[in-house]
Amino acid sequence: MDWNHDIIPALLAVGCGAIIGIERQFKHKPAGLRTNIMICLGAAVFTVISEKMSLGTQDSVTRIAAQIVTGVGFLGAGAVIQDRGGIHGLTTAATIWLVASIGMACGARLYYLAVITTVLALVVLIGLGRVDKYLNRNDEQNKSH
Repeated sequence: MDWNHDIIPALLAVGCGAIIGIERQFKHKPAGLRTNIMICLGAAVFTVISEKMSLGTQDSVTRIAAQIVTGVGFLGAGAVIQDRGGIHGLTTAATIWLVASIGMACGARLYYLAVITTVLALVVLIGLGRVDKYLNRNDEQNKSH
């Protein structure tokens, strides 16, 4: 067992997934704490495994990475709901997709990228969520006049 190549990527993935998952859980979104942790951790572990399996050939690493992206796309699609009022869950689907990329960054030991992306995701989810509510509120007021 190699801490630097096996354990630290998994631990960081759990941490990054938890940070985003707590925000999602706090907002009562379907993909909350545990889901975001599992997606981030799974992507990290698949990335570590793919690197170990590749035995020096980059082709195997990129093929497994591509399959992670495809598989996570199916998870995100399951989060999107269409009803008479419109489409719901797009931000949740995008968050699922982004958390997988953070997990892949952890697995590839691109730790700065993983941490910075996690912080940027929080800025978008929290900060721009408020801007979005403000814009929607103004849009509704303009429609009623």
